[in-house]
Amino acid sequence: MKKLICAKDIEIAKEQGQKVFYIDSNTIVTPLAEDAAKINEIEISTKKDNFKVENSFKDDIDMDMVYKIFKMIMDKGLLSEMLELLSNKPYDAETDSGGLKLIRGNTVKFKGLETKNPNAKVFYQELISNKDSSVNTGFLNIDNSEFDWEVTCEEIYYIIDGNVVIHINGNTFTAYPGDVLYIPTGSKITLASSDKAKLFYTTYLDK
Repeated sequence: MKKLICAKDIEIAKEQGQKVFYIDSNTIVTPLAEDAAKINEIEISTKKDNFKVENSFKDDIDMDMVYKIFKMIMDKGLLSEMLELLSNKPYDAETDSGGLKLIRGNTVKFKGLETKNPNAKVFYQELISNKDSSVNTGFLNIDNSEFDWEVTCEEIYYIIDGNVVIHINGNTFTAYPGDVLYIPTGSKITLASSDKAKLFYTTYLDK
């Protein structure tokens, strides 16, 4: 049995603050209801797909805009990528029972590194923990920033992209892609990059 939408339904929708009135293929909209929708600037839409729109949503939520954004994401095939970003996995990895671990570098998700400079844009992700190994390894990104760092264990950096400037004991060194930097325990340094630098690091703490 088809559902009939009349002008009174449109008036109720207006009172509830609706901007879009959703119907399905089994709905008949009367001419008076169509005129009332035009007068009240309410769109009558059949674009529901598999979603059920409830009138209980807050008035300030534009459900039509939510629908359009979600549909665009699905049409572009980005839904799986968004779900992956929302997951708690720091990266994708394959492992062997003997302890081997293969980490897919292009799946690594970075998190902010706490520094003494609140304006510094520095991000990292640990890949191998010393809970499982004698070393820590991971990626470090420095985005046009400078920060002080006190080294509490031996650290080795391999510069992947960008340039990194190191200040230590009144001396200044610049590391370029392909360079390897070793910093001994107890060093007090300043790391800086005028662009977006990406480093791979390894740290060793003698327990």
